This record gives sequence, C-alpha cells and structure tokens, in this order.
Amino acid sequence: MAGSFGSRARKFMGWYSPEDMDPEFDGYDGYELEEEMPDRTDLAPVESPTVTPLHREGESRRTAGADLTRIVTVHPGSYNDALPIGESFRKGIPVIINLTEMSEVEARRVIDFAAGLTFGLHGVIERVTNRVFLLSPRTVEVTGDVTGSRRGALFNQG
Repeated sequence: MAGSFGSRARKFMGWYSPEDMDPEFDGYDGYELEEEMPDRTDLAPVESPTVTPLHREGESRRTAGADLTRIVTVHPGSYNDALPIGESFRKGIPVIINLTEMSEVEARRVIDFAAGLTFGLHGVIERVTNRVFLLSPRTVEVTGDVTGSRRGALFNQG
C-alpha cells in the first residue's frame, strides 16, 4: 500500500498533484480534427404542429355560459367533506359554503382549499357572512353590495 489515504482518494477522484502522477501514464496524445461540417441548406422548413383541443365533459355548457339553474350549498362537518365543493365548482356551478358547523382550524383549511380552487380555475371567492362563502366561476357575475366586495382579490382570512 503505497501512499496515504489522501493521495489514493485524490488519485481515485482524478485530482492529481505532480507528485501523485502515475508513472505509467505517458500523457494525452490528442486527436486529429475531423473535417468541418458543411452548411446544410437542403433542410425543409419545420411546420408548426397541429393542436387538437381536448373536450372535457361539461365544457360545452361552460363555454356557452354557466348553467345558473343550480347552485350547490355545502355544509361540511370536516375538511374531508370538501370534495363536493371542488367537483361542483370544477363543473362551473356556483357553490355556497356554510362553515358554521366546523371548528376554526378545519374551517381555515376549507377556506384555503376554496381559495386555491378559485384561483386555479379563475373564479372568485366572496364572504357572504362571517362563516358563509360564495365561490363563483369565471362565467358567473355576482352583483350586489360592491363596497364590501372582495371580487378579484385573493381572500385574506385574517
């Protein structure tokens, strides 16, 4: 075992100092340059790809205007009851969330979920009362008291 651990580690990693150089290695011979590549002018121009839109279930109703014959009201008892909120809102149906039956911590989680849902789908969340909120899709315009409205702003729970 010749050399210290440090010199063997440097040799293994390829970090040679002049005294650690392998005497059997006689240097790098180099290589011959290949001929330069000629310019290719015979290439055909690339056409832009055809984009085919994906149609999702219920999308035609959303593009023609929201189906305002229905508004979903949800009274979640825990955060695990938030699934119908997301499913209905994703279909373009306005949702009223009544959090009066929930603890403060769970209600904040549901509001965080609803705020992310409305932000991701370009909708709006509005406070109706202290613990009742309206989620409206982008195709629905809510009119009424505009002085207390937070329409277009991210909801602040504080």
